[in-house]
Amino acid sequence: MEFRRNNRQLLSKIATNDRHGEDSPYFDGWKAYDSDPFHPTHNPHGVIQMGLAENQLCFDLIEKWILENPDASICTAEGIDKFRDIANFQDYHGLKEFREGVAKFMGRVGGNRVTFDPDRIVMSGGATGANETVMFCLADPGDAFLVPSPYYAGFARDLRWRTGLDIVPVDCESSNNFRITRAALEEAYEKAQRSNINVKGVIVANPSNPLGTVLDKETMRSLVSFINDKNIHLVCDEIYSATVFSSPRFISIAEIIRDMDCNRDSIHIVYSLSKDMGFPGFRVGIVYSFNDDVMDCARKMSSFGLVSSETQFFLAAMLNDDEFIGNFMRESSKRLAKRHHVFTKGLERVGISSLKSNAGLFFWMDMRPLLKEQTVEAEIELWRVIINKVKLNVSPGSSFQCSEPGWFRVCFANMDDETVGVALERIRQFVLQGKEKGEVSEKSKHWKKHNLRLSFSSVRLYDENLSSPRMISPHSPIPQSPLVRTRT
Repeated sequence: MEFRRNNRQLLSKIATNDRHGEDSPYFDGWKAYDSDPFHPTHNPHGVIQMGLAENQLCFDLIEKWILENPDASICTAEGIDKFRDIANFQDYHGLKEFREGVAKFMGRVGGNRVTFDPDRIVMSGGATGANETVMFCLADPGDAFLVPSPYYAGFARDLRWRTGLDIVPVDCESSNNFRITRAALEEAYEKAQRSNINVKGVIVANPSNPLGTVLDKETMRSLVSFINDKNIHLVCDEIYSATVFSSPRFISIAEIIRDMDCNRDSIHIVYSLSKDMGFPGFRVGIVYSFNDDVMDCARKMSSFGLVSSETQFFLAAMLNDDEFIGNFMRESSKRLAKRHHVFTKGLERVGISSLKSNAGLFFWMDMRPLLKEQTVEAEIELWRVIINKVKLNVSPGSSFQCSEPGWFRVCFANMDDETVGVALERIRQFVLQGKEKGEVSEKSKHWKKHNLRLSFSSVRLYDENLSSPRMISPHSPIPQSPLVRTRT
């Protein structure tokens, strides 16, 4: 133990700080799945992964295109003549055809209402790298960004871990479907000011992760007005922009500012192909800014996280195939809509509702009626039952900094139809068993009586002592979190 402590002291403070955010049910659920993964024949009683936002519904379309376009790869007989040029390419501006393809796709997703400049496409290692790059460009250690909650659990890692930045949550409420209001923004900003925290900007995900909703034009205009009044930045993470499967349509921030009198130098976009195309393994992240200085800085930093030239070459061919992309987007929308309908209607039949949504690879499930009390502690207790007894990895709202206990994010696009059926049956049985036991409070006593806890020898999950400091507030998942200062 002493030797391990000494080894830790040899590392940097950045490498060993606790701001990564991994100590959270969001990541613990993944570990639970990894230790006992569901398989229809080999492990039918294992954990079903519903905490990972992967888009696997259109792989057949991608695979068909690959077979029909072997020259898109430099590792085939048809594409080998390009091997040397692509293998040697290392310009961090990226392949011209790749940047043009990405810019065209981003425009197409937004209904071609705005045109994106290929020369402003800067690469990064996935949206994770892109978000961190933007933070490095815009803020100094100790500065903060306002983030409307509930927000993506990985922001704790992406925005804070290596940059030294803080996150100040902007509380949004279910009473208005978690809409971002000017009043909530002002309240969070003023709290930060009183705590001597320098707010450098606001970052929002549109469509929202975890809500699965799109920002309306009025809200977006309000956001732009707010950041202009405060002379701070606005970063829009549009990674789920092509996952919209019903109205209202997706509106890019680029379209909003086209008709507004605002400081365009303060507007920045993060994008990726991880969700829209289902390519998280390709690590394609994009920074797009209307600020020339940010573009120059981000391009220099892209040296630390470039997309491989082979991947660029392959994607350039695919993204510039207009017929294929048009068909892919239409079919993806249909399949997402169908899967979303199957899941949410299946839950409704057993009395579980969810926030009305029309985008993303997930929905926001309302489990508040099943809590024995409206506290984060009760939410975590319910989460333990769901993952350990029901064997479903769904993510509790507290890991998304939701101010209201009892909401859970459920991912639905990372599994086949058979697994969907198994998951819904497990939920049905769980709810019916609860009803048979009577009141929710009595059911909770039953859970507690049987001491339903997660127990995995290979990983350390949340402290069973729910009164520990890290579980007092949904806004402080990490001990000594700077969020405590901004919220008290």
